[in-house]
Amino acid sequence: MRYHNITTDDMLNGDGLRVVLWVAGCSHCCKECQNPVTWDPNGGLPFDEAARQELFEQLEKPYISGITFSGGDPLYYGNVKDVTALAKEIREKFPDKTVWMYTGSLWESVSDLEVMQYVDVLVDGEFEIDKKDNKLHWKGSANQRVIDVPATLSGEKVVLHC
Repeated sequence: MRYHNITTDDMLNGDGLRVVLWVAGCSHCCKECQNPVTWDPNGGLPFDEAARQELFEQLEKPYISGITFSGGDPLYYGNVKDVTALAKEIREKFPDKTVWMYTGSLWESVSDLEVMQYVDVLVDGEFEIDKKDNKLHWKGSANQRVIDVPATLSGEKVVLHC
């Protein structure tokens, strides 16, 4: 897996103060995406032990609510295996921290992925410029959904996170 940045004390990409891992690789290539530099799966830097330790040091801080995986797309086919392993490790080491994830894919196409066992909130759907709304919480366009993953997995319908 490759990544572009680790953002600390972020308040825009999920509930509370968070650390954000911006992964490389995206096949959605949404028109007017805010992060087109992250589309190239060979861009950025290798996610190495130093990057892992940086994430863990941030997650150890009591005021950090959790981690958000963004990008690019954490569910880009070249990222899924490594993101799953990292999300599992974070869940085991930091069980009280929340895991948020942004993907251009729809819940219905990713709900059976192993990584969803470790995700608390999924923001799904491609960014659509004609549905852009700056007043929305945690998403860029009205078509996207902010999904409570555990509640949705335990029921028969998609449960939106409020």
